[in-house]
Amino acid sequence: MKRATLALVVLAACAAGWSAVAEELPEADKLPVIEEMPDPLVMLDGQRLTEQDQWPARRDQLRQLFEHYMYGKAPPAPESVRFKVRSEDPKYFDGKATKREVTVHYGPEGAPPINLLMVVPNDLGKSAPVVLGLNFCGNHTLLDDETIALPTVWMPNRCPGCEGNKATDKGRGARVGRFDFEYAVERGYSVATFYHGDIDPDVNDFNNGVHPHFREKEARQGPHDWACIAAWAWGLSRAIDYLEKDESIDNERIIVYGHSRNGKTALLCGAFDERVAIVIPHQAGCGGSSPSRSPVGEQLKDINSRFPHWFCGEFHKFNDDPRRLPIDQNCLIAMCAPRPVLLTNAKDDQWADPSGQFDALKSAGKAYRFLGSPGLEAEKQPPLGQPLLSHLGYYIRAGKHSVTRDDWKVFLDFADKRFAK
Repeated sequence: MKRATLALVVLAACAAGWSAVAEELPEADKLPVIEEMPDPLVMLDGQRLTEQDQWPARRDQLRQLFEHYMYGKAPPAPESVRFKVRSEDPKYFDGKATKREVTVHYGPEGAPPINLLMVVPNDLGKSAPVVLGLNFCGNHTLLDDETIALPTVWMPNRCPGCEGNKATDKGRGARVGRFDFEYAVERGYSVATFYHGDIDPDVNDFNNGVHPHFREKEARQGPHDWACIAAWAWGLSRAIDYLEKDESIDNERIIVYGHSRNGKTALLCGAFDERVAIVIPHQAGCGGSSPSRSPVGEQLKDINSRFPHWFCGEFHKFNDDPRRLPIDQNCLIAMCAPRPVLLTNAKDDQWADPSGQFDALKSAGKAYRFLGSPGLEAEKQPPLGQPLLSHLGYYIRAGKHSVTRDDWKVFLDFADKRFAK
């Protein structure tokens, strides 16, 4: 009944073609209440998909719903991406790897560049898969290496060694292990990362990052314009533009990973960019891999109050009743189908709602099975410390909101198994 109400609202637009729907979608307070997570296989007009060739239309519909109601609409990919290798050390980790720093330019002149740090295994005899992800406090914090360039953009003072919102040498190596470069190299994987503030500093201001370079002069941020997480995800795709040109990287085995808010971003990038082979959002929680409708952990009002710049203005209208959302995070996971997704969590991080994330995986599995993939091969959440490495994977360990060697082992075990398939 409630879904039928929504169907009547948008039926005319659907009949005219999905491209018209975004303009016809109702305001948040006009949307019907949907108690459960929306079914990823049911179109807005209430029709259930029956043939696999109908999935692209539903996937496109879901994308526009997420853009309209949650993340905002990012600009299309630029026509060209330019890059410059700033430094290279082929004898890194005692000769096991090559360290490379690459500046990636895109879009209009003056747009802030991406400063990509890469470590690639040597002597594989073939191109390597890569784990790509954003970092919180600058490339220089991830390795104890005085040659890595410091960020020159705004930095939060909570980051190690930052003074006056600027990075300093005091932060070098302060977050070693967050990206486990040497371990990944030993497992045959490259790692690529950049500071998310290269694209957009994590502050409630849409004038100090990428946003002003892709809108009309003097224009203000609108309710459906791309917000911070959408910008970061778009930036990951620009890094992929470069990785596709790097002959040391196997561009059919690109893994996008992120922790916490960067995990929310990784999932959005993987859902929207089909060049991503595997998606690993780690402890991504509300606005990422846990359902917006869940009563457990961080709620929409919490996240929109603390971080008003992460999601588009329209999303804030659901603070008091997320049940009016015509989508939920199960649908974002489903958009990755049939590509593998691994959700990882920690027992003491209930703020990220680990159980709700498992429920979202189960629901997303409908789309995977529809497309001929086994999806999630369990009905119940696996025991603590026992990874479920099915096509839709899940892992929960003891501990808190953090990144550990144990996490990286599970990430790469999952990738090994899925790539072997």
